[in-house]
Amino acid sequence: MPVLTPADAADAQQMIAAAVAETRPLEIRAGASKQALGRSERPTDVLDVSRLRGVIDYEPSELVLTVHAATPMAEVQTLLDGHGQMLSFEPPDWRALLGAAKSATGTLGGVVACNLAGPRRVRAGAARDYLLGFAAINGRAEAWKAGGKVVKNVTGYDLCKLQAGAFGTLSLLTELTLKVMPKPETACTLVLTGLDDAAAIEALTTALNTPHEVSGAAHLPAAVAARASILRSAGIVGAATAIRLEGPPRSVAFRRDALATLFQALGPGAELGAVDTAAFWAEVGAVRPLLSPSRCIWRLCPPPASAPNLVTALKAQLPTAEIFYDWGGGLIWLATDGDDVDGGAGVIRSRLERSGGHATLIAAAADLRATTPVFDPLPPPLKALHARIKSGFDPLNLFNPGRMHQGL
Repeated sequence: MPVLTPADAADAQQMIAAAVAETRPLEIRAGASKQALGRSERPTDVLDVSRLRGVIDYEPSELVLTVHAATPMAEVQTLLDGHGQMLSFEPPDWRALLGAAKSATGTLGGVVACNLAGPRRVRAGAARDYLLGFAAINGRAEAWKAGGKVVKNVTGYDLCKLQAGAFGTLSLLTELTLKVMPKPETACTLVLTGLDDAAAIEALTTALNTPHEVSGAAHLPAAVAARASILRSAGIVGAATAIRLEGPPRSVAFRRDALATLFQALGPGAELGAVDTAAFWAEVGAVRPLLSPSRCIWRLCPPPASAPNLVTALKAQLPTAEIFYDWGGGLIWLATDGDDVDGGAGVIRSRLERSGGHATLIAAAADLRATTPVFDPLPPPLKALHARIKSGFDPLNLFNPGRMHQGL
């Protein structure tokens, strides 16, 4: 497999121009942490942009960071930590979930390209909401830019929203400018125990609709909660309904007490301090309580109110499936048997058609991802729109062809 390793953006542009001249598709790769994300169809040639890394500009007082796209997430987080700042959308570490090699490193470009966000998305939004601007190279080998370094920079089409979540199928991102935020001074997690799914989602919905600025809302049924290491070490037994609060210490304490009073009729709860809170929500974001090499992992996004009924219906047809909820019920992580012919896709997508929402096959064997749509199949009008957008940026279909949908 030929591997091209450009030294900088200009070098990458030349390599892409050569690929255009030869109509030679390219797999875009940086830290290789997300190779198993998306369909398993891959070109034979790899454009490894891992050398396009490093900080270009960082203005802590302005809350703006500009980096080369292949800058490792660990370097970005260390830099921001040193100034008491963070990426508010809480990018998750999916290396274990995706079975990445030990040498794999998550990059900021990969996070943005896949529009990833962790448990704080329920309050803060996704990666695309913090992308202020970028530089890129399209499938014509043309270098181009969009956005800038301030929030109010959009005129015409908001191309930041289009590129984030395109999985590298439209352009090669070379530089990124993101809005960063101050880290909260402290945090705690209120844990309600023993609730069934319906009662838990009702409690999370209530908490999210209070003025208490909840920044994490998850429910782990008993069997899944038993595999969450932080809950075990804290002595929390049974189903766990977790509500995170962040901010100044006095504010967090006041809001914690208010929520504890609100939910006191649900029985005694527990509390995780700041250190355990950080570790617990990292576990939730990384989907660790469901990880198993023999299982397929699905990411379902239904209307939160319908989530418990959806899970009940799914378990009736997939009795060995396991789940937990995040985003107040707006995200369901579902593990199914890897031995199923389609990983449960037929059942899952049929049920979601009735309740609303969408499903993505996040982790599964390559042969299953080759035969089962990873993303929901597109209806003809939407597929035609995707094809027109793809053609506008990458007319020869050279960048990550088939990564999201067959033929695109």
